[in-house]
Amino acid sequence: MTAPILNLAELRPEARPADWAPPGKLGQRIEARIARLTPGLGLRHLGCGLVEVPPGRQAFPLHGHRHNDELFIILSGSGLLRHGRDRQPVREGDVIGCPVGDAHSAHALLNTGSQTLRYLALSSQHTPEICDYPDSGKFGVFDGEGEGEAEFFHLARPEDGRDYWDGE
Repeated sequence: MTAPILNLAELRPEARPADWAPPGKLGQRIEARIARLTPGLGLRHLGCGLVEVPPGRQAFPLHGHRHNDELFIILSGSGLLRHGRDRQPVREGDVIGCPVGDAHSAHALLNTGSQTLRYLALSSQHTPEICDYPDSGKFGVFDGEGEGEAEFFHLARPEDGRDYWDGE
């Protein structure tokens, strides 16, 4: 049996589907083209995607994972890593580890350069997953497949909470 092999030069990253695209002015800040490698490689517990971010944009809102580590490998371009309260420049060849954490270890990659920022994004695939979004004060609970495809997907703010006994 031949091992699954994909060549990055042959991948064609695509924009998010319209129903998962950032609305209105948010699209001026968050934009990416993504090629998901996981299905083509037959992986079940490791997510992998090729991400392309135009200058002045970031692929995702600032977020932290409670159950999944992420690793980014910068293939080309330059940018800025927001990691918790820290800001660090990144460039081609950098390998960035974003371990499991919470809102205090949230991360986002912003393309501050003049060329497309290209990177590989790898992550463990433990579900259910809880993500914190400190810029907006939200959290999300996800179970199932990836972005926009989760079998269970719920976003809320802590103040939206219910008492454990509510409705029982």
